Amino acid sequence: AHAHPSGVVLHPNVPNPFNPTTKLVYSLNEEMPVRLSVHDMLGRELAVLVDGLRPAGRWEVLFEGGGLPSGTYLYRIQAGGSVHTRAMTLVK
Repeated sequence: AHAHPSGVVLHPNVPNPFNPTTKLVYSLNEEMPVRLSVHDMLGRELAVLVDGLRPAGRWEVLFEGGGLPSGTYLYRIQAGGSVHTRAMTLVK
């Protein structure tokens, strides 16, 4: 992944499609407050996986989608003054 001006990179989740768990991966070039959340396609927040200060580095967060119906979901990182969003697909 290329360095982003904000110092935040949101990587593709692995695996994708997934059932029922997937790894959400992000990288920070410096310590900063991070909020990592999962949303449905209507924008409703379903889960907050990270909310707080995180040091620089590459981070992996397990997302458990077992209670959700099949479909496409969005995961969003807010950090370093920027917001990045990617889609992931849950297939049961």
